[in-house]
Amino acid sequence: MIISASRRTDIPACHAEWLFERIEAGFVPVQNPFNPRHIREVDLSPSAVDGIVFWTKNPGPMMGNLDALDDYAYYFQFTLNAYLQDMEVNLPPKPRLRETFMRLSDKIGPERVIWRYDPVLLTDTYTVSYHIDHFGETAERLRGYTKRVVFSFIDFYKRIDRAVQRFGIRGADDGEKDVMAAEFAAIARQNGLSIETCAEDIDLSRHGISHGHCVDEALISALRGYSLNVGKDKNQRPQCGCASSVDIGAYHSCQNGCVYCYA
Repeated sequence: MIISASRRTDIPACHAEWLFERIEAGFVPVQNPFNPRHIREVDLSPSAVDGIVFWTKNPGPMMGNLDALDDYAYYFQFTLNAYLQDMEVNLPPKPRLRETFMRLSDKIGPERVIWRYDPVLLTDTYTVSYHIDHFGETAERLRGYTKRVVFSFIDFYKRIDRAVQRFGIRGADDGEKDVMAAEFAAIARQNGLSIETCAEDIDLSRHGISHGHCVDEALISALRGYSLNVGKDKNQRPQCGCASSVDIGAYHSCQNGCVYCYA
């Protein structure tokens, strides 16, 4: 069983203490988001867990207690993107987050800290050239501290309608996507990174960009030293390449304040 922690909320940033309490207890109760009366008890013992994928924009609150995870195979999907505190209200400044990224990589290794740059959205401030410049600056700073970067373009869900109107958010058109993808790929190559998309149906293979697997069965197999065969996650969007996992998070419990969030 692979644990996802979590697509629904930023557990490392907002609920680190709770996480370590559940690790110590050896189980976690998980409420079904579509049927709140149904609560599943998920076994967190090392013998039951093949791997843990942490999704976060700030793993800082976990950093002092990573030894508690020594019996687990795990890695981080660390989102570090272009936006300031107008879009990500409660996150630390980007220079501090870059430092956190590097400290985490020093602790657990660059192959276990995957850089996410998503979602890519456009406004009068966050233009195509802004993204290219910021992506390049961040890639240079993170050189040697990660081996992979994953990006995606924004999807428009009803939940973000107000933010779209307030901030003038729009999606990139096909031409803008192609320009950014080409530049991102070139920057990634210059900095020793493989580059993938997350849940995108657009074919960017001409730029050397592949479709990613954020819950990566192959990576967890390598960390564990044996092959997994868990299959594709049928509960995600058709474009998602993730392996099947059990999410232990809860919606409406993230405190990062990202205006574009559609979790």
